[in-house]
Amino acid sequence: MKPLNVVFITLFCAVVSLTAQERYTPDWSSLDQRTAPEWYSNAKFGIFIHWGLYSVPAWATDSYADGFGSNYAEWYWQRLFAPQLKIHKDFTAFHDRVYGADFKYPEFASRFQCELFDPGEWADMFVKSGAKYVVLTSKHHDGYCLWPSKEAWNWNAVDHGPGRDLVAEVTAAVKAKGLKMGLYYSLYEWFNPMYKKDISSYVAQHMLPQMKDLVYSYEPEILWADGDWEHPAKTWKTEEFCAWLYNDSPVKQTIVVNDRLGNDTQSKHGTFSTSEYGKGHQSIQRPWEETRGIGQSFGYNRNENLNDYATGKELVHQLIRVVAGGGNFLLNIGPDADGTIPVIMQERLSEIGNWMKVNGEAIYNTRPWKEENVLSDSIKTVFLTQNATSVFAICTDWQHTMRIPFSQKPQKVNLLGLPQDLPFTYKKGYIIVNMPALLPGKLPCEYAWTLKITPKP
Repeated sequence: MKPLNVVFITLFCAVVSLTAQERYTPDWSSLDQRTAPEWYSNAKFGIFIHWGLYSVPAWATDSYADGFGSNYAEWYWQRLFAPQLKIHKDFTAFHDRVYGADFKYPEFASRFQCELFDPGEWADMFVKSGAKYVVLTSKHHDGYCLWPSKEAWNWNAVDHGPGRDLVAEVTAAVKAKGLKMGLYYSLYEWFNPMYKKDISSYVAQHMLPQMKDLVYSYEPEILWADGDWEHPAKTWKTEEFCAWLYNDSPVKQTIVVNDRLGNDTQSKHGTFSTSEYGKGHQSIQRPWEETRGIGQSFGYNRNENLNDYATGKELVHQLIRVVAGGGNFLLNIGPDADGTIPVIMQERLSEIGNWMKVNGEAIYNTRPWKEENVLSDSIKTVFLTQNATSVFAICTDWQHTMRIPFSQKPQKVNLLGLPQDLPFTYKKGYIIVNMPALLPGKLPCEYAWTLKITPKP
């Protein structure tokens, strides 16, 4: 029998060895070994919030005159100083007419008062939409912070503007409702003198301290980086930051990070890949997330009209396609400077929530159906997901007879929202389901109907 001190030393060494193995080193070969926490892969639907000084002018062109993103209202300040862009003259003409040529962008802080902002109302709205997580812009490319960052003295919402810690208020309200909370953070700042003069000092003295402050102060479960494209990850020191985040931060077990960590990291590193206003990455090998606004801008754009906004049906269909392809759908809202969410955006969130009440079982906690890449053909009207017990065929086009690819005869088929089993026949490789004869008012939802297929035990 070994002496107790020998046993203790052996156990101690084993624990030390295990701990050492679990720590990540500041290089992608180590950091990429960390798998996505289950909560993120199960959540499927989140709400993005673009809100800041740009919400005061709340204006952008309503066209793609300069290509992708030219109508993003959150880029207002940059557009005023971008004479190389065709839309530059449109922005300056609007600004000079409405605010005057001598009115400077930082002066919008005195008009960003958030006087009607109620974080509890926001959180209730997000819950009713069916979202499971929220991502708030803590700082966009203008550098204005929605929390009292000491690195941004007098350029934050507490020192100059509404006099409120908006990150703290949204975070508390969202977490109180049981949703996961995330924070967007722009690595670069358009007009920060330190960034323009000395990138190394900016990263060490401004960017990294701000990011750690956000994590320590608010414990987000998503860090959604952006503004990375001017430098590689080595310059941003994001490998060092992620090692700290995964090893020593208060959210090291639950945090997820996107792939915008340098101009050499997209679709390669971080917890999940990101795309915007597209079809997504369509992968089951790597977590991914598609994001878009309800309109054509992320920040609120008063220059948009009804035809610029996606309908509830279009947004639900995109959610279905993304989830069936293995991704999450992050839908953006752009609140007004007074803190209210435009009514048309509220309506769209309500429409998605009503659909989720009936069909959420086919969305949450699911994975793509492994027998078919359902996003490979854009004309498909049947999208398949699965959980541990069932396969779900989400049909975006109602037919009296639905033909669903399936490799074996199932035990039963149901339409979510209706109690009875549906009659079906099985032919090699397909289920033929006879849909119930229902008047429009009796349908369980307005668009996209889900067949729950229970395999035989």
